[in-house]
Amino acid sequence: MLPILITGANGFIGRRLLDDLSSRPHYEVTGCSLHDDLCPRADAYRFLQTDIRDICAVEKLFQEICPAVTIHTAALSATEYCETHRREADRLNIEATAILAACCRQYGSRLIHLSTDFVFDGTATHLYRENDEPQPVNYYGETKLKSERLAASLCPDHAIVRVEVVYGTPLPGQHGNIAQLVANRIRNNEEIFVVSDQLRTPTYVGDVSQGIERLIESPRRGIYHLCGKDEVSIADIAYRVADVLGEGHSLIRPQTTATLPDKTPRPLRTGMSIEKACRELGYRPLSLEEGLRRMFS
Repeated sequence: MLPILITGANGFIGRRLLDDLSSRPHYEVTGCSLHDDLCPRADAYRFLQTDIRDICAVEKLFQEICPAVTIHTAALSATEYCETHRREADRLNIEATAILAACCRQYGSRLIHLSTDFVFDGTATHLYRENDEPQPVNYYGETKLKSERLAASLCPDHAIVRVEVVYGTPLPGQHGNIAQLVANRIRNNEEIFVVSDQLRTPTYVGDVSQGIERLIESPRRGIYHLCGKDEVSIADIAYRVADVLGEGHSLIRPQTTATLPDKTPRPLRTGMSIEKACRELGYRPLSLEEGLRRMFS
């Protein structure tokens, strides 16, 4: 059995990976998080409460598990929070990644490191490719770009996975994603204010999981974009959610970026190309409508 370590295993993507991979008979999965297991399934996987910012704790973790593959999903991803809490963002997004990458190299573990579309500035006139030059416009993006470069320089056997606007059904205690938040507000008959001039390629969480599993089984290294196939605005996502739920659009209030109360810089267009992942990994994501129907079925 292949031993796998998942950091951030209480998070949205981390939990999906924990559940999916632990259902495979050929993987021996351990999840870790700063807090105890959110939804324990002791028969399926092992869970260890660990602070990955602590080098001694991480070294102990690697000595105990000896993971063949480490999937690093833990991050501080709230854009506004990172802007105003830079030291905290540095510790988790940059320094913890360096600790993990160094341990992966020392213990011969393949590192799959999750990153974001926010490494780009949003000025491209095409879907961003893996070899396009990153140029983040906010501090969250800066920390993730630095973490990408540390992962690549410290661990030769690495794959960097960029994802964006990941949606799906959250577990109790998890932060809501855009699709779930829109659905909740529609069901509560509440207005939904969504930005109409920011374009993304939203990604069903199950597609991130299947893409990462392909990278577990592949020797390929480098950067891969694992996202959806449809480039839409955030407002369009809200409209699609309403359509799938059989509801009207009367509660949806589109806004432009310039009118948002939060002034943290955000790139306008960060849709990413999945051509490389489809060609090299056989990655096959759902359309946005298919993903939303699966989420709300």
